[in-house]
Amino acid sequence: MAEIKETSIPDVLEIIPRVFEDSRGYFYESFREEWFSSRGINLNWVQDNQSSSVKGTIRGLHFQRAPYAQDKLVRVISGRVLDVAVDLRKGSKTFGESVCVELSAEKKNQLLVPAGFAHGFSVLEDATFVYKCSKLYHKESEGGIIWNDSDLNIDWLVNDPIVSEKDAILPTLKEFIAREGGL
Repeated sequence: MAEIKETSIPDVLEIIPRVFEDSRGYFYESFREEWFSSRGINLNWVQDNQSSSVKGTIRGLHFQRAPYAQDKLVRVISGRVLDVAVDLRKGSKTFGESVCVELSAEKKNQLLVPAGFAHGFSVLEDATFVYKCSKLYHKESEGGIIWNDSDLNIDWLVNDPIVSEKDAILPTLKEFIAREGGL
């Protein structure tokens, strides 16, 4: 059974699998539905995504609006990233707070990011990032918060980040709240 740890925002969970290593290499279960159902979390994964990014890249902070809001189970299969989730759930006690967890191919850990969170990551070593989604991507429902919002004060642990044009013009958290109030 994998170890499941609550983060500073209890709905965001870090999953640390049991890894069996020997002279041939290693084996581990990267996903097992009962890890979540035993905690009352019942998700139906409908899409897997994979990206490759060079060191210094920041992707995010992205989200999907209801009814296309996505739960994500994220991990890296090579390299290291700093994974970030920002709570955007209306009425949440942790609204506007963020969680940062380093994910690495070496540790093989994962993060469960629930729907209602903006999600992003910075690349600490060239990385291949994979994630499961509970809903299909829907372009018209996508949104985001700018990665360098001073109110979020996230230390992305990279200098001179590489950011897409789309991510560079996202609104601040205050602008998002003024327009939408939350997710």
